[in-house]
Amino acid sequence: SKIKSCVKLTGFVNSTDNFTDQPKVLNGFTDKLDEFFSEKPTRSAVGASSLPLNVCVEVQSVFYINE
Repeated sequence: SKIKSCVKLTGFVNSTDNFTDQPKVLNGFTDKLDEFFSEKPTRSAVGASSLPLNVCVEVQSVFYINE
């Protein structure tokens, strides 16, 4: 209950050079956030040729916490 909103979201998508739909890949994550928060975060989607542990998507989020 202390987490009030997601402020910033950056998603890294493991993809080839000609793939341009990185924002669509992140839509599932931001749609899930909409279930919990009324405000939408700023968002960036970045293509990467490889990610640690060979994962498909890595998401970095900054949340606002009210103590």
